[in-house]
Amino acid sequence: MNTSYENTEASKSDEGGGMRDERRTEGGGRKDEKEKSDSSPMPHPSSLISSPIPHPSSFDSLSPPDPKIIDTCVHCGFCLSTCPSYRVIGKEMDSPRGRIYLMDGVNEGEIPLSPTTVQHFDSCLGCLACVTTCPSGVRYDKLIESTRQQVERHHERSLPEKLLRQLIFSTFPYPNRMRWMLRPLGIYQKSGLQKWVRSLDFLKHLSSQLGAMEAMLPAIPAQAFQDTLPDLIPAQGNQRYRVGLILGCVQRLFNPEVNNATVQVLTANGCEVVIPPSQGCCAALTHHQGQEEQTKTLARQMIDTFADAGVDYVLVNASGCGHTLKEYGNILGNDPQYSEKAQAFANQVRDVQEFLADVGLTVPLSPLQDEPLTLVYQDACHMLHGQKISVQPRQLLKQIPGVRLREPVDAALCCGSAGVYNILQPEVAEELGRQKAENLTNTGASVIASANIGCFVQISRHLKLQGKNVPVLHPVQLLDYSIRGIPLQDSGITNSL
Repeated sequence: MNTSYENTEASKSDEGGGMRDERRTEGGGRKDEKEKSDSSPMPHPSSLISSPIPHPSSFDSLSPPDPKIIDTCVHCGFCLSTCPSYRVIGKEMDSPRGRIYLMDGVNEGEIPLSPTTVQHFDSCLGCLACVTTCPSGVRYDKLIESTRQQVERHHERSLPEKLLRQLIFSTFPYPNRMRWMLRPLGIYQKSGLQKWVRSLDFLKHLSSQLGAMEAMLPAIPAQAFQDTLPDLIPAQGNQRYRVGLILGCVQRLFNPEVNNATVQVLTANGCEVVIPPSQGCCAALTHHQGQEEQTKTLARQMIDTFADAGVDYVLVNASGCGHTLKEYGNILGNDPQYSEKAQAFANQVRDVQEFLADVGLTVPLSPLQDEPLTLVYQDACHMLHGQKISVQPRQLLKQIPGVRLREPVDAALCCGSAGVYNILQPEVAEELGRQKAENLTNTGASVIASANIGCFVQISRHLKLQGKNVPVLHPVQLLDYSIRGIPLQDSGITNSL
């Protein structure tokens, strides 16, 4: 059965509007409804293939996309304007609404899990903006999560794709393995070879994904090669809380200053900080890409790492990690040995900004410079849409004397990082990164505050490409400087990419 729906896309409207919606009856049959439409209706998946004869579904029975969730979509099109992949690619099938139709078609055996179908699923950044926007409350996050797991089980990727993904998933979630890779990469950077390679610009012509991976490589700090924070850091003054801190598998290597600043801010505000040395990856990277078993293994290891820590809260300072950590109860919900422990762990997880805004700062803050400081806060997707945290970071930043906070255009639109999306889908990520850097700097802000390591790397790179020397700092770094009375001009901050 060969798909022909890509030809159909060119003839249908991609702007909002309704679609023809075939709904299941309670008995499992289907009935036709005509939704209100401002544009041409979109055909059902059964009309997008050459044969109308249903075939067995390409998805197995282990958690396929839930038909009940699929049926909550009324095809209103509100998600289109907020979907980053749709805004760049412009095709219906690269929007949440289009992907839901594909999921339904594959579920029903009307569309095969072909390379073309999979590419539409792969083009999704998983930013969850559509979940925030949807007036019907469609849990698209659950649908794309199930779909990606099915894709990884049943779709045969090309050899180059397999090798790249194997490289990513066998190294990125493991800090010690990454450190072995960083040693030759450090020589590559310091020897001038990186500058020569980038000047020739041949890698992206050899492979756009390899080119993107090299382009994303930030300057490797000396701290990357070992964890320097002790296992236990006492509170300054009266202890208010005992908290655990998750270092992040990528952040501890490429931006360890954020962890240092987090510890400084927490201890200054009466928190004893516990950092189990055996902690690994939170599983965010693998979870977002459908690597189900690896995700569960990493989640179990993280839970075990903090099992005897005796902490009040488990804190995290990277938004993508925080969202996945809070999902442990769902990820291990069917594990009889870990389901209760997973939910108990998830209940303890807080983003560090969420935590500080809740318990309050107890130390005085100093201005970061003599004149007012104009800041712009960048909403990371899994902070805003995943954890529903947006007010707390702004509340904390506004407490710094002299700070003036600006808001960018398209604040809720993804920057294009999305875990490893900017490696796997570099063309779309490039355009989103360009737009985000422009929107942030158009505010006139002299500093960008961002609370996610992926966003930090992506935005810093595009700022440099645009010739803009605007530093990107985590909000806790700004709080740390303010608490210790260090002016920004003396902090040594630079755009390090």
